Amino acid sequence: MTITYSCIANGRVILAELALTRGSYQDAVSSVLKLVLLKAEKKTTARIGSYVYHTLLLDGITYLCTTDNPLDVTVPSAFLDEVSRTFSENPLMFQEPFPPSNSTVADFQQVLGRCMMKYNQSQGEFMISGLKSQVMDVKNSMSQNIDKMLKREEKLNILIDRTNNLQVATKAFQKTTTKTSKKIWWRNYKIIIILSSIFIIIIIILLSTNVIPV
Repeated sequence: MTITYSCIANGRVILAELALTRGSYQDAVSSVLKLVLLKAEKKTTARIGSYVYHTLLLDGITYLCTTDNPLDVTVPSAFLDEVSRTFSENPLMFQEPFPPSNSTVADFQQVLGRCMMKYNQSQGEFMISGLKSQVMDVKNSMSQNIDKMLKREEKLNILIDRTNNLQVATKAFQKTTTKTSKKIWWRNYKIIIILSSIFIIIIIILLSTNVIPV
């Protein structure tokens, strides 16, 4: 991936720009700056032709760069962050009436050039850094998922233990109820036997004493 063009704009007015390759960027950049103003979002990415335009909008100033790789967003993002910091720390351009003087433009063209060369030469390091970041994100995501699974498993085990305890309690209750029912039945049976025996004895006595005629 190569950063082929970069610029700084106030609204749709380009304050400073630099292109490392031949080609006409003006029409595409004008369309992208218009899109940035319409969307008013901090970061915007647009693909026009064979190039991808990345922008960073801070305090009304648009920082823009063009790359030839639509898949890489790490390097352009880092480039725009550094350029924006450089310009915010050196507000010479913003102290002068717009448009800025030729000397100011030349100074910031040099800044753009240094940053473009730096990030074009160091893109391998940024790719490795980006891959490491992605690996760490995946690792963190997996760790979070494992923690969630362990928590769900723990809750499931608690639920299973409670279910087992409930089943044991239910069986114990059923056994207790069965024993109680048998005891009550046996007690009632004894009472019936005793009352029947007493009734028979009373009948026999009454018959033997002729209280009840035979």
